[in-house]
Amino acid sequence: MSAPVRIGVLGCADIAVRRMLPAFAASPGLELAAVASRDRARAEQVGRRFGCRPVQGYDALLDVDDIQAVYVPLPAALHAPWVESALNAGKHVLAEKPLTMDPESTERLLDLAAKRGVALMENVMFVHHPRHETVRRLIADGRIGELRVLRAEFAIPPLPGDDIRYSAELGGGALADVGLYPLRAALHFLGHGLDVVGARLTRGAGREVETSGAALLATPGGVTAHLTFGMEHAYASRYELWGSEGRITVDRAFTPPADFVPAIGLHRGSETEEIRLESADQVAATVAAFVTAVRAGAAPRADTLRQAVLLDDVRRRST
Repeated sequence: MSAPVRIGVLGCADIAVRRMLPAFAASPGLELAAVASRDRARAEQVGRRFGCRPVQGYDALLDVDDIQAVYVPLPAALHAPWVESALNAGKHVLAEKPLTMDPESTERLLDLAAKRGVALMENVMFVHHPRHETVRRLIADGRIGELRVLRAEFAIPPLPGDDIRYSAELGGGALADVGLYPLRAALHFLGHGLDVVGARLTRGAGREVETSGAALLATPGGVTAHLTFGMEHAYASRYELWGSEGRITVDRAFTPPADFVPAIGLHRGSETEEIRLESADQVAATVAAFVTAVRAGAAPRADTLRQAVLLDDVRRRST
């Protein structure tokens, strides 16, 4: 049996402390070795909680020889420089979404990872939940006939005024933070042939970034994807696949807790079937996928790059 991959964490962001560090600590394939912060006291506090070494400064963690991989939960605008530094230090990298702020930087870092022979993986977790593979099988089996339309929505309530997701300088905004989810769902189910037909991004009063948006995408065959997202809304997290003979609906689609019992609605005519599945921990599944990528010395890249291109196209097409 292979020794656990020793991983360090660049930063003590909320998502790191709340979701990812517990998953790293629980993973049989990983050993949580160190956590870094610019604030020594913060690194010590988090290090004590998770039984790992505190390190002051991100560069200092990258200099640790016996750490094979790092997780980067920094603000989006800081991903590219620190991911690049980690790759140049020979580390495998799991980076929060979006991987970078533009497709050119994303492609450059993916190419660098390939050159270095290390895995670079973006932390889009919902695609690792088995519910979505069940949906794919239902479509492939013709349960809703020929697919015509995908509708996907993800929105969250207003954040505290000083939240980094409201900061343009730090790479905030609804598109990259929450719009990425419905866009990735469209990519997941409709494939790489999607193109952006139109988009609208809206900035809330007093905000320096967009706080909501909508986009229309289409495949070469005419299947359309209608995406809606925002971060000053009542919570919504769902998608619907509409075919010639029925519909598939999925609620709590993108961020279900580990103990959530997932269900799929299958609607045909006047009949609705609820397909209930076993609970699954998509955070643990994502960590396991990263360990697999580290063992292989490479992570899948095509979806990450196409997603970056589509996000950029949505912004460019926004009216």
